[in-house]
Amino acid sequence: MHTRVRFFHSALLAISLILLLAACQPASAPTSTSAPVEPVTLRFSVLPILEALPMYVAQKENLYEKHGVKVELVPVASAPERDQLIAAGQTDGMINEALSTACLDKDKVQAQVVRFARAATAEEPLFSILAAGNSGIESPEDLKGVEIGISEATIIEYLTDRLLQSEGFTADEIKKIAVPKIPDRLNLLGTGELKAATLPEPPVSLALLQGAKLILDDSKLPELSYSTITFRKDAIDQNPQAVSGFLAAIEEAVGLINADPTKYGDLLVEQKVVPPMLAGKFEVPPFVTAGVPSEAQWKDMISWAVEKGLLEKELPYADSVNASLLP
Repeated sequence: MHTRVRFFHSALLAISLILLLAACQPASAPTSTSAPVEPVTLRFSVLPILEALPMYVAQKENLYEKHGVKVELVPVASAPERDQLIAAGQTDGMINEALSTACLDKDKVQAQVVRFARAATAEEPLFSILAAGNSGIESPEDLKGVEIGISEATIIEYLTDRLLQSEGFTADEIKKIAVPKIPDRLNLLGTGELKAATLPEPPVSLALLQGAKLILDDSKLPELSYSTITFRKDAIDQNPQAVSGFLAAIEEAVGLINADPTKYGDLLVEQKVVPPMLAGKFEVPPFVTAGVPSEAQWKDMISWAVEKGLLEKELPYADSVNASLLP
């Protein structure tokens, strides 16, 4: 009888120890039967402009996948088309200018600037005022009263005003004519039908090759000249990690371009950013690294837009510029 009791107690003790040891073991992770989560796809509008090069390089070098995001590059032919797609929620991001973001945000915050696309420096301009070769214009002074081809309500018009004001022009001495499409502006300058025009690169290089003359450029006022990367506010709020991944891919692409500016020349021609006649001749300028416009830059552009009647009131910087997603 005592033997049975001792055996029973020993067995009970052994079972207790087994249960205690089992309780101390870390719980094993449950076996997942769900499929892996697919990366978010961002649709990004691209115009055939130099600012789009990092987007194409990131695509070519598989940098989007590396940073955990899928990106569909959506070609657009014009700034109005680009802005309409953003306003309709059909694309998530775009290359634009701070003024177009402000116009989208004038009634309700719909979009936010998240990074510079390009920025002028004292050595590298973004935009230039050119004169036709047969115009007789040789200096900024000769532009007084001359119609300059621009795209209205854009950074082109803003910089044209600011550059001429910096030369002492009064409002009535600044004359502008709307020629919205850059190829039309370039052609009219080449034929002499336009005596002067404000253009970006690489059309500037092409115009100079065809006989135009450089009169003034924004290397004189680099703090006022920049383009931006902007995303819809809803896309940022719903997928902040995807937007951060996009910006990390762009940062890496910019590093590759700046390390070897000649490497992606063929890509610029392939994407119709650089015309074939400039192939091998156009020098890719350095791209700006991570950053956003300052409050002073934003305020100057906004005050100009209010003065022109494009906006009814000043817009808060913090509502429309968001640096929190930069790598």
